[in-house]
Amino acid sequence: MKLSVFTVLLADKNFEEACKYLSEAGVQAVELGCGGYSSKVHCDPADLLAHPEKIEEMKAVLKKYNLEIAALSTHGNCVHPNKELAAKDQADYENAILLAEKLNVKTVVTFSGCPGGSPEDKTPNWVTCPWPEDFSKIVEYQWNEVLIPYWKEAVAFANAHGIKRIALEMHPGFCVYNPETLMKLRNAVGDTIGANFDPSHLFWQGIDPVAALRYLGDAVYYFHAKDTKIDEINTVINGVLDTKHYGDEIHRSWIFRTVGYGHTHQVWKDIMSTLRLIGYDGPVSIEHEDSLMSVNEGLMKAIAMLKDVMMFESTGEMWWA
Repeated sequence: MKLSVFTVLLADKNFEEACKYLSEAGVQAVELGCGGYSSKVHCDPADLLAHPEKIEEMKAVLKKYNLEIAALSTHGNCVHPNKELAAKDQADYENAILLAEKLNVKTVVTFSGCPGGSPEDKTPNWVTCPWPEDFSKIVEYQWNEVLIPYWKEAVAFANAHGIKRIALEMHPGFCVYNPETLMKLRNAVGDTIGANFDPSHLFWQGIDPVAALRYLGDAVYYFHAKDTKIDEINTVINGVLDTKHYGDEIHRSWIFRTVGYGHTHQVWKDIMSTLRLIGYDGPVSIEHEDSLMSVNEGLMKAIAMLKDVMMFESTGEMWWA
């Protein structure tokens, strides 16, 4: 495993400053935002593709600070019913694929997307209940008429440029939001589709990350290290579905926390051990979205925690067996 950081949280630093800061903190790799909902502050694929010399400058900075690129991330909604918004995110996705090809980066991280509920809709429609029957019909339309056909084409584009690992973040609000929906899409379009496993989005749904990792197995292509704190008082009153602003922390049913502030060391040790059990030896990439901590403090605490619970060395032979 290698310790990585999703660098969009360091938007106040230029690329070299961010790399220097992370290298000095003991980070081994960087995940670069390439558009969609993510900032392009450190990596604008269209600009880099148009100016190959900038790609060489990026490589030189990474080499200088002994860092590698863990993944390129373009967290967008390419099936948004607003065609202009979908086209923008699609351009970001395609440019991220093309840049990954140039950089020999194996994994591109994104969302599955969420269409509208019908061809006439103007906004995405995330369904959480099968009844009234309108909702079931929406899900059928979204998957069969939009999502699966889209991803068949998107996977073909990635494959044509040598990218065999599209890691979809299982994120509520999009059609792929849990292990079952991830596997549904993977089974429909092929094993280029895998999971960006972010426990923070699973904890609040009541999903056990260890069980989910074992279920997904070799479909886990990437890992985001982010925690969630369930508010026991608010949750027993209102449940876990919560549309209040992330800044209204004291009233929410759950909030994102830096690693270790939502769940214990033992929980995170079990997660890391299970990653090894299923054969995952890729990046563990910190995504810091803790509204109760500064960027620096939250990131440094996450780095310290993960250095303690991650396994960096290969197992070697069982000398005792």
